Amino acid sequence: MRYYSRDGLTFDVDDSGPAGADLVVLLHGWPQDRTAWSKVTPLLSATGVRVIAPDLRGYSPGARPGNHLDYVITEMVDDVVALLDEAGAERAHIVGHDWGGALAWAVAARAPGRVATLTVLSTPSPAGMAHGVRSGDQLKHSWYMALFALPVLPVLFFRLFAQQILERIGMPRERAAYDARRLKTPGAAEGTFAWYRAALSPTLMWRKRRAKGAPRRSVHRRVIPTAFVWGSKDPAFSEVSTAHTVEQLRRRAGDRPELAITRELKTGHWLMETHPEVIAEVVLERIADVGDQLAS
Repeated sequence: MRYYSRDGLTFDVDDSGPAGADLVVLLHGWPQDRTAWSKVTPLLSATGVRVIAPDLRGYSPGARPGNHLDYVITEMVDDVVALLDEAGAERAHIVGHDWGGALAWAVAARAPGRVATLTVLSTPSPAGMAHGVRSGDQLKHSWYMALFALPVLPVLFFRLFAQQILERIGMPRERAAYDARRLKTPGAAEGTFAWYRAALSPTLMWRKRRAKGAPRRSVHRRVIPTAFVWGSKDPAFSEVSTAHTVEQLRRRAGDRPELAITRELKTGHWLMETHPEVIAEVVLERIADVGDQLAS
């Protein structure tokens, strides 16, 4: 595969490894694209698994809706499900980082039957984030989200100073230069910040409150084998949020601790760049523990 389509949008993908093997789907975060996984993918595909890394909504040039309301998380979940359908996979091992991590949690919650295993890098679970916000600790780390959700201003700012900002928050220089160049292309920056605008949109928040009174669909009872890896020096997420996520996963695993892999790294936010071998190791450990061969 080099691309797939859904609802008139076309998503670019990198696809490596044999078509009939276990499928690993890699979901990137802000402000990166599918190439964020370039150091991890060869380590995975060398073991015989199939690896697909898509450019997500707003990042792929053919999938940049102009209205930020089109970036609600449920739409992104459906984008991932459409990718699995196009790849011919009933289930996949879902891996996500940053916003891709938030999306990975959402895919597991909303389409659990399509998820063989879940590996999330950096991003605490929704319950962990909510706990961190309630404690006030996460708010000190998430202040930038309000800035990123503003119209126009963050786009202009990052077109001028993207590389300096990305390096300042720990991204390796070569990678920062690549993403800074990409953010200067027409429509690129707007698509990345649309995720923040949607997340903090009063309209969408109102819709969520209205939906709370709606009947809930049946809950999928299977506990998805999950791995959570984070950096202790990550400026975006608080210790309270990550600790609550670890506790949640261990509690959910119960008397089957193999269902929850948690690993803290003494590093910052950009785990795929700084620790690709560790990330590949965790993903492969998660796959091996399950022993679930996926047919495409």
